[in-house]
Amino acid sequence: MRILVTGGVRSGKSTHAEGLIGDEPATYVAAGPTPEAEADPDWAARVAAHRDRRPASWSTLETQDLAAAVRDAEAPVLVDCLGTWLTAVVDAADAWEQDGDAVLAVVVARTDELTDALRATEQDVVLVTNEVGLGVVPEHRSGRLFRDLLGTVNQRVAAASDEVHLVVAGRVLRL
Repeated sequence: MRILVTGGVRSGKSTHAEGLIGDEPATYVAAGPTPEAEADPDWAARVAAHRDRRPASWSTLETQDLAAAVRDAEAPVLVDCLGTWLTAVVDAADAWEQDGDAVLAVVVARTDELTDALRATEQDVVLVTNEVGLGVVPEHRSGRLFRDLLGTVNQRVAAASDEVHLVVAGRVLRL
């Protein structure tokens, strides 16, 4: 089973994704935050809330190498979230100010590594992402770039998934 769970901020998507894995031993792959974000008390509280509701049998892996995390998995995997992963990928490439096509090439290459691993794994994998393209056009280039890139990542990961679940206000729609 490969499931992509998408929705808005605070929609309930992480809770839904955790429920898909259940209480069995699993690996929670934290695809962010950056060390600077951990100094943010609001972010730290969100991370703690996520950690507190996960079963004790789950291990946590903090990495941006999602392809390796999926490929090397020996138990079900929950990746949370593709948005923080995308930010880390663009940050690592120092690509926020690069030409859009150049940034897209970097992101597609990393996403292809992930989708290849998804297609090859025998483990259940649930991936959480944000649905950011439903509303306001961001004022700044970086916001528009992020929105467009995450849309591309989401489409490519959805194509490698068995199911896509859209979570809105805690309700789930299986697409």
